[in-house]
Amino acid sequence: MIRIFAKRCLSITLSFLLILTLPIEARGQQAPSTGAQAYSGQGEPLSANELEALVAPIALYPDALVAQVLGAATFPDQIAFANDWLQQNKNLTGQALMKAVDQQPWDPSVKALSQFPTILQKMAGNLSWTSSLGEAYHTQASQVMAAVQTLRAQAKAAGNLKSGSQITVVQESPQTIVIQPTNPQVVYVPQYNPTVVYGTAYTTPGYSATDVAMTGLISFGVGMAVGAAISGGCCGWGYSYWNCNWHGGAVYYGGGAYYGNNAWHGGYYGSTASAYGPYGSAHASAGYNPSTGTYARGGSISGPYGSAGAAQAYNPYTGTAARGTATSTPYGNSATAQAYNANTGAYGATHQTSNAYGNYGESTYSKNGESAYTQHETTAQGSVGTAQTSYGGKAVAGSGANGNYGAAGETANGDKYATANGNEYKNTGSGWEKNTNGSWNSVQKPTTSSASGWGDRSATGAGGSGERSSAWGGGGGWQSRAESARGSYSRGGGGGWGGRGGWGGRR
Repeated sequence: MIRIFAKRCLSITLSFLLILTLPIEARGQQAPSTGAQAYSGQGEPLSANELEALVAPIALYPDALVAQVLGAATFPDQIAFANDWLQQNKNLTGQALMKAVDQQPWDPSVKALSQFPTILQKMAGNLSWTSSLGEAYHTQASQVMAAVQTLRAQAKAAGNLKSGSQITVVQESPQTIVIQPTNPQVVYVPQYNPTVVYGTAYTTPGYSATDVAMTGLISFGVGMAVGAAISGGCCGWGYSYWNCNWHGGAVYYGGGAYYGNNAWHGGYYGSTASAYGPYGSAHASAGYNPSTGTYARGGSISGPYGSAGAAQAYNPYTGTAARGTATSTPYGNSATAQAYNANTGAYGATHQTSNAYGNYGESTYSKNGESAYTQHETTAQGSVGTAQTSYGGKAVAGSGANGNYGAAGETANGDKYATANGNEYKNTGSGWEKNTNGSWNSVQKPTTSSASGWGDRSATGAGGSGERSSAWGGGGGWQSRAESARGSYSRGGGGGWGGRGGWGGRR
């Protein structure tokens, strides 16, 4: 029973992970030509005040940069991938960077933001906000554009939005304020505290306060030289291809209205790649479900000697992250799964193996400082399972090949209980007693060999061999709970999978 239960739990966990990463049909990136400004999302449309709070961190960016951010926000998973890619390719600059980015399978808006790594990193670190911003733009485009203009008017009225050496501010009409770089070859990204600059207390959902400049004035970082991007350079997604049509109520890209990812109308989107050869095949896929907010990716490889697969999934709204791996060879199978919720602190992991000699596994679960560990083994000699809690409770149960069975347990306060072949025993501090027809009588300490080789989790790994499984203690690429906790930046979560605070250690 122990073995069956453990294997079913593992099967359900891994099936969930792998289903999330099945190849998903890529949807079109341009919105339909009609109806894009009418709300058609899955939830209730946001109010004007909610939209203003959502766009507050970017409303004072130059127009083309606002356009790129709004378009890219509809592809939050690509934002995370692109940010990782830039972190790994910091040596690339200028035309070399643009040519390398041009080869990536990202949306043009995401590629355009590669010229502004600080913005890309901020969006990747606040995925909940990025997702909400993208959904709002795609489903309420004209209202989002109006919210940007409302905030610009407030900042200008408060005396905090002025022309200078970095930006030029022009009041084109009573309802339209245009912001452009003063030097067309250099773009500066404004940094400001929205509450102070606009004169209204704005709290942006899913946006970390640590990313907001704590100053009453607009400040600027180092200017980004975008001469090559403005002239088009190697690519058609450069800075000069983007702008805001304030009168039309939409982002413009290459002269046409651009609404981003159609998946925000309730669909799914993703990408998949496959390769085949004489010795096997390889597959990889990534997907995003805007209805649930779940990101997922996975890959598998197979050859004449076996197969292997891995998958990851993350939901920034619930705070849940999960991942799993599985391998299969002629000598046996192995699978590992791990999940963590940054909001609740709940964590679970399991490692299961099987070979010609039997099945083995161990699992752990923890929440609010309490932990539980389990182990199991089934061989030709029988089955055995153990459990242990962080407060001192222990239990072991086993059955032999000849039909004998037994179980023993100890509570945190030291009380002991046992059963063996139909007999019941207990020791609550006054020695061992046996239950005989409902009466407890003193007896010698019961003995059994069914649990031989099984001790504390800290000393024994799966199979009772005395070696710790590679799934624990950092082996096989699996870190401790503190290291592997996903958590988004907006929630102040852990350092990310594989030690990076973003969506997984994609290296």
